[in-house]
Amino acid sequence: MANNRLKTKIILIVCDGMGDLPSKELNKKTPLEAAKTPNMDKMAKNGFTGIMNVLEKGIIPSSDRGHLALFGYEFKKNYIGRGPIEALGIKMHLKHGDVAFRGNMATVDQEWKILDRRAGRIKNVKKLAKSLNGMKIRGIHFSVKAGTSHRVAIVMHGPGLSAKVSDSDPHKEGKKVQKVKPLNKTKKAIFTAEVLNEFLEKAHKKLLKHPLNKERIKKGLPPANFVLTRGAGQMKKLKSFKEKHHLKACCIAGGGLYKGVAALVGMKVIEVKGATGTPNTNIKAKIARAIKEINSNCNFVFVHIKGTDIFGHDGDCKGKKKFIEKIDAAIKPLLSLNNTTIALTADHSTPCSKKDHSADPVPVVIWRKGLFLGNEKIKHFNERECIKGNLGRIQGIKLMQEIKRISKLKPRYV
Repeated sequence: MANNRLKTKIILIVCDGMGDLPSKELNKKTPLEAAKTPNMDKMAKNGFTGIMNVLEKGIIPSSDRGHLALFGYEFKKNYIGRGPIEALGIKMHLKHGDVAFRGNMATVDQEWKILDRRAGRIKNVKKLAKSLNGMKIRGIHFSVKAGTSHRVAIVMHGPGLSAKVSDSDPHKEGKKVQKVKPLNKTKKAIFTAEVLNEFLEKAHKKLLKHPLNKERIKKGLPPANFVLTRGAGQMKKLKSFKEKHHLKACCIAGGGLYKGVAALVGMKVIEVKGATGTPNTNIKAKIARAIKEINSNCNFVFVHIKGTDIFGHDGDCKGKKKFIEKIDAAIKPLLSLNNTTIALTADHSTPCSKKDHSADPVPVVIWRKGLFLGNEKIKHFNERECIKGNLGRIQGIKLMQEIKRISKLKPRYV
C-alpha cells in the first residue's frame, strides 16, 4: 500500500472564480463557454467531469473556506479565520492560541474619521510595519508584517487571548474607527479587546511621527497613520495534508491567502518568479515548476491561478474569456505527463454580471493520460457541458476522494 501511495502523482489546478453565468456580451455564453479551450476540452472528452458545490448547496464560498474544502477539510470544523491564514501566507510564525488579524494602513483625521481606507493605495508599508513590530502591552507581544501594498498582518502572542472580538474597520470611508469590542462576555475576549485597542492607539501615535508619513504629507499624499483591523482568528493546528491524504504536497501560488491556506495544512510553499496573483502572472512558469516538482520532490502539487476571479470582480467577461484561453494554452504540457492525474476546477464562481462571488456550482474535470472514456455527450469543458458528466454533482469536500479514486484506475478505461 505504501508503494502505491508513493507512485500516485496529482496536480490540482484551481482557477479562482472561473465559474460564471451567461452574458449578453458573449452571445448568452459564459466566458468559459465562449473561450477556445482545446486542452481543457480534450481532458473533458476523455476524463471525468461534473459540477461541484464547493461548500454546501446555496452557500457562497469565500476563497479560504473554499480551498479548505477542496483539500478535504470540513470548513465548519477547521476554519480558523482569515487573519491567521493571511499571516501564514506572508510567512509569519504563529503558535497554537495566537490571535491574528488582517490590517489596512489607512488615513484618519484627528477625530479618527477615516479619510482613506488604503492611504492613497500606498505601495509599500514595510518601514511602517517594522516600526510597530515587537510592541508589548500587558504581557502580549505584537508582531506586525507588511503584505501587498497597503496591507499588513498583525499577530498577538501570549496567554489568555480570544478571537471573539470585533473589527476596528467600519469598511467605509467617512466613518470613525470602531472601538474593538468583545463578542462575548468571557475574560479572554474582554482582555483581547482592551489590549488591541491600546495597541491601535499607540500604533497611531507612532505612525503620526514616522518620517515616511511626514514625507508623504510634504508631497501632498495621504499619510498611512492608522491600522484598521478585521478578520480575527485564532491559530490551531490542523491535521496535515500528508497525514490526511498520504501525499507529499507543495503549493504554487502568487496570492498570500492561498499560500496561507496551503501552509495551514502543511504544504510546502514554492516561490515562482513571475507568480504575481494578478492577471499578468506567469502561468507558464507556474506550470513548468509544477512539472518539475511532480517529477522530483512532491507527488501532489496545488497550482492556484487568480486572474479569472479578478476579471469576474471587474465585470470584464471578455477579459475573463481571454484569460481562460491563456490558462488553456499554458496547461498543454501537462497532457504529456505519464502516471499523473490532472484535476482542474474553481474554488467558487465569480459571475461578471454580479462582480462578486456566488453560490453557483463550478465545473470540474479529472483526467489522466491513457484514460479514454469517449464521452460523447461532453464536447467542451464548461459549466453547461459538465452537468452531463460522469461525476454528477459533487461537493468540494469529496473532490480529493474522487481524485485519489481516479488516480488508481488502470491506464485504459472504457
